[in-house]
Amino acid sequence: MLFLNGITLLLVYQLAGEIIVRLLGVPIPGPVLGMVMLFVTMMVRGRAPESVEQASTALLSHLSLLFVPAGVGMMAHFGRIAEEWLPITLALLLSTVITMVATALIMQQTSRWFVKPSSGQGHSDE
Repeated sequence: MLFLNGITLLLVYQLAGEIIVRLLGVPIPGPVLGMVMLFVTMMVRGRAPESVEQASTALLSHLSLLFVPAGVGMMAHFGRIAEEWLPITLALLLSTVITMVATALIMQQTSRWFVKPSSGQGHSDE
């Protein structure tokens, strides 16, 4: 029963995000907004509910099944992918590089927030 409650809570947040996006015309996907709202709720509470932990653990254990539709889609449209291989490859490479650079910059910035300055000693560059 705990699993069912967790799945229901996850779907309610997804539905709430979808409703808000449709009503306000926000340019982000409804499930993403629902996930952000769930994250904020858990941050305010200080923990995730046991039902959500159980449901999310069960979903993550079967995560590989979510790649089956993508694989089937690639096989179904293999001819088109073969025709458009150059733009697809460039888009994948460029988006990967941009993501890695953005992640590195964000990591540098956030690590500065959590590093405690050393007391009484000057900062030395090597």
